[in-house]
Amino acid sequence: MPSKRSALGQVVHAENLGFLQTLPSESVDLIYIDPPFNTGRVQKRTRMKTVRDEAGDRTGFGGARYRTEKLAEAAAYEDTFDDFLGFIRPRLEEAYRILKPHGALFFHIDPRESHYCKVMLDQIFTRPCFQNEIIWAYDYGARSTKRWPGKHDTILWYTKHPTKYTFNLAACDRIEYMAPTLVGAEKAARGKTPTDVWWHTIVSPTGKEKTGYPTQKPLGVLNRIVKVHTKPKDTVLDFFAGSGTTGEAAAKNKRRFILVDQSEEAVGIMQKRLAKYL
Repeated sequence: MPSKRSALGQVVHAENLGFLQTLPSESVDLIYIDPPFNTGRVQKRTRMKTVRDEAGDRTGFGGARYRTEKLAEAAAYEDTFDDFLGFIRPRLEEAYRILKPHGALFFHIDPRESHYCKVMLDQIFTRPCFQNEIIWAYDYGARSTKRWPGKHDTILWYTKHPTKYTFNLAACDRIEYMAPTLVGAEKAARGKTPTDVWWHTIVSPTGKEKTGYPTQKPLGVLNRIVKVHTKPKDTVLDFFAGSGTTGEAAAKNKRRFILVDQSEEAVGIMQKRLAKYL
């Protein structure tokens, strides 16, 4: 599938390491990546619909019964690596080279791999450039009965320089106080800025935001990263771009974007989703 480009951004169909090696040094302000998590599973999104049926498997409003029907499975890929760190390290070394002196990397990873990846990132970026471990917490899906259900991802924030970087907290969205009566009406109405634990729902399987891509991340999470950690007209890069959420967050906030993926299905989804920006 051919790549597409405009003055605002581009969607590139390519193997990401080779493409990264073509980018100039110190040319990008922010990199967000959500690479495969090395879960050992096939990642896929199943499209379903519900049909009214008194013998169905679900109960809805007012006790009405429904059955579920599978429509299709889309954009599946095998999330398994013999050497995940060996795969990801050269790409992160390129990311470091490409970032501007004030730039930042947000590395989104599963808790099973995060501690190994942090040690590697400490080596590439140096430990003083580690700024935060952000926990994205959600509450959706099946619940294990053999251990505490895993309901969070880890996002590691590194900067190119230990103290000189973009952090515009005033641009951040505000969230509700958990105990509004303790802070007074004025503060409660204004809300508070988030901590390093971000409670945000996943993309609803039946919502308007969904694209059908199996590991799509919510726009609210990427909006927060883009607004706080970049300025208008900055360039945002995602080289595991998947469904294109990073590009939509960048474009809506008047930032330029570069999205790269080697999956033809992913590129098709992104081009459709971002058509008005390309």
